[in-house]
Amino acid sequence: MAFWWPLLVIAFAFAICKFLLMLVPSNVPSIDVDASDVVDDGNQTRENSFIYIPSRRQTDKVQCYEPATMKYLGFFPALKPDEVKEHVAQARKAQKVWAKSSFKQRRHFLRILLKYIIEHQELICEVSSRDTGKTMVDASLGEIMTTCEKITWLLSEGEKWLKPEYRSCGRSMLHKTAKVEFHPLGVVGAIVSWNYPFHNIFNPMLAAVFSGNSIVIKVSEHASWSGCFYLRIIKAALSAVGAPENLVEVITGFAETGEALVSSVDKMIFVGSPGVGKMIMRSAANTLIPVTLELGGKDAFIVCEDVDVQHVAQIAVRGALQSSGQNCAGAERFYVHKEIYSKFVAEVVKIVKSVSAGPPLVGKYDMGAICMQEHSEKLQSLVNDALDKGAEIAGRGSVGNIGEGAVDQYFPATILVNVNHTMRLMQEEAFGPIMPIMKFSTDEEAIILANDSRYGLGCAVFSGSQQRARTIASQLHCGIAAINDFASNYMCQSLPFGGVKDSGFGRFAGVEGLRACCLVKSVVEDRWWPLIKTKIPKPIQYPISENGFEFQQSLVEALYGLNIRDRLRALVDVLKLISEHNTPKDGKRKD
Repeated sequence: MAFWWPLLVIAFAFAICKFLLMLVPSNVPSIDVDASDVVDDGNQTRENSFIYIPSRRQTDKVQCYEPATMKYLGFFPALKPDEVKEHVAQARKAQKVWAKSSFKQRRHFLRILLKYIIEHQELICEVSSRDTGKTMVDASLGEIMTTCEKITWLLSEGEKWLKPEYRSCGRSMLHKTAKVEFHPLGVVGAIVSWNYPFHNIFNPMLAAVFSGNSIVIKVSEHASWSGCFYLRIIKAALSAVGAPENLVEVITGFAETGEALVSSVDKMIFVGSPGVGKMIMRSAANTLIPVTLELGGKDAFIVCEDVDVQHVAQIAVRGALQSSGQNCAGAERFYVHKEIYSKFVAEVVKIVKSVSAGPPLVGKYDMGAICMQEHSEKLQSLVNDALDKGAEIAGRGSVGNIGEGAVDQYFPATILVNVNHTMRLMQEEAFGPIMPIMKFSTDEEAIILANDSRYGLGCAVFSGSQQRARTIASQLHCGIAAINDFASNYMCQSLPFGGVKDSGFGRFAGVEGLRACCLVKSVVEDRWWPLIKTKIPKPIQYPISENGFEFQQSLVEALYGLNIRDRLRALVDVLKLISEHNTPKDGKRKD
């Protein structure tokens, strides 16, 4: 006890000091970001207030409008290939400077961003809401919390995972040290989707910049207005730490813009559809750059009969309606055990009937608008196909009092029962607030149903027995699993994020995502240089002696033999062969 007592006192004192340091305000400067042109104060000019009718034809401009009201927001240039390459060239120059920055400077950059985000949550969420139609609550959950969590994880652990990592050197290299170094790749390119415009920019940017890279991000043509504002925040924080101006760039445009970006960078991150993801891969093959693809999902939500139905029903509805019906790895297939099927359906119908959709900044609505023009038509097509094949609508939410010109931008929360896998709704990614619920009888059947999909991003499994839920989840072919919860993985930024099959490959977030932005270099060097240096044994020096192969055989057995007796015998043979080679026929030893 006398030995442990001082250690306990020291540990307790260290914990108290660390706690007190947390209470001391850090000296993090504030940044000024001009937001005068993105805040809707109700006094917009006539030009910026008219109702916008989206054009079906792509032009040299990316036109922006509010999905919830169809109010015109402005336009941004659709960059040509030469313009994209110029942005990448400027980012490459900036990266050469930033690659020499210290982790202290990089952490300072992150703290400035974190301070601004916390102090301007409402502004960031409002911009996201206006550009994509999501509610303020959904913006806070999907944009603010996930980004803050990523920043705090990088502040806490980022440097540790980018420092050289020493590995075992093996039996034949005991006189060496072996390590892995993580160097910046150069310019990272990212093409991101519209559903989380703030987080989808910050997620790849934070990993790229913290690991010493620059990054050029092409934002979706459906979320360019918000993306260009969010760039101002990043630029202001970079300026505050003395970083190069062009270290982070956001570009706007259509397919031509994205193709030019892929052909110019050193790594590509893509968040979008499987079809476009395949095109990205084909283009990246020309320059053989690494690619990370996150291509959507059709996540299974499995509910066993031993759960608290009321509790799980609330989580299920949130999973189905996540982000105003603009799912990002949202639950799209619900499998419920037959013993509680009717009870579960009744509970979710009760919840969904209370859900209303409408302009998120106008009234108190649970859901916002559908971001993409005409997407509601696709959702209705999926529902009609299911109805034609025997499904039934068990319940729907409501749509609030909205203008006639925007009615197509809303889709009520919809629950379907008696669904099966012949229906498009159970096979195609819906990306909307539809909840198809199917029965299962055994755990084995649930596993088969959940794996019957071309997607493999995530899953959620609910059971009163955690072991049972783990067993089911372990047999599902996907990259992300939540046990008795849904989407909690997003808030664990130490975990990698990504899927399999048509959901893509590669990972972002976590250690894997951070190191994916690096050139991973293996390094071996002498442990006791210059006292002990590598020397090629005489029998295998050029010209190789007659017993060279015999020497190699004995050396392999001495190092890797399965028992100590054989290894000692082989070691004697090795020493004997070296000795014979060093002793000439006249008996005099060679120098």
